[in-house]
Amino acid sequence: MSPSNMSDSLPVTLFLTGMPGLEFAHLWIAVPFCAMYLIALLGNAALILVISTESALHAPMYLFLCLLSLTDLALSSTTVPKMLAILWLHDNEISFSGCLAQMFCVHSIYALESSVLLAMAFDRYVAICNPLKYTTILNHTVIGQIVFAGMFRSVAIVSPFIFLLRRLHYCGHRVMAHTYCEHMGIARLACASITVNIVYGLTVALLAMGLDSILIAISYGFILRAVFRLPSRDAQKKALSTCGSHLGVILVFYIPAFFSFLTHRFGHNRVPKHVHIFLANLYVLVPPVLNPIIYGARTKEIRSRLLRLLHPGKGSV
Repeated sequence: MSPSNMSDSLPVTLFLTGMPGLEFAHLWIAVPFCAMYLIALLGNAALILVISTESALHAPMYLFLCLLSLTDLALSSTTVPKMLAILWLHDNEISFSGCLAQMFCVHSIYALESSVLLAMAFDRYVAICNPLKYTTILNHTVIGQIVFAGMFRSVAIVSPFIFLLRRLHYCGHRVMAHTYCEHMGIARLACASITVNIVYGLTVALLAMGLDSILIAISYGFILRAVFRLPSRDAQKKALSTCGSHLGVILVFYIPAFFSFLTHRFGHNRVPKHVHIFLANLYVLVPPVLNPIIYGARTKEIRSRLLRLLHPGKGSV
């Protein structure tokens, strides 16, 4: 297809409907979403501030947690403002190029967050299974390489989505039942075969996030085996407490995402659209809200320094 014909077949703007069937409740649905977004902004910003300003928290575990908070902020800020504009202000239109940009950001940030969780699992594996070499293995150079590899992978696997969507004919279809742009939602507007999009989307999900979750499970198998071999009950309790926070974050991240992914591809005609869209909104909001709470409440070092930041007079006593 020539570039001119390709551009002619692409819609200039798309119309995001919000949650079809729940238009009467859009105003009220937006209230908890807005509250969750504000909590996510506040919680993740506080974590980033505490970790960046406290030199004692510049260990690999906390640096990865800081990166996790940055990705959470990026993921929610890419989607929620437009979502609220749709639900509150009826600002439903978005340019096609803007929609592709949002889709790219959502999927690439999500892939990066999966990489960060894998890196955090590796961090716990080294800390518990090989503690004497912890600082040698996970030095700042290695951490930088891990972060660069995660960013490169996320951009590399998501970039083809843009070209796969731009090659399709849309035949004037421009109404998408959603509150933000994502790959399969845009692809289903096409009046041509989207088999390649489906296959590539499944491949990315299985080889990226699916592989990450398998590697995380394997690492935790080794971690739990090492923990239960520790001679001290206190050491076991401390190790399990640290790992418990990370496992909580992993479950919060993967369970809503996999459920949304599976219903979108295999339950598209069985699950009501408003249910799928509601779940898709939760999976970009729930992890950013809960991650700071889980780590802030369960990690003594972060909790104590956060309290000292909020009450400087008490911290100096």
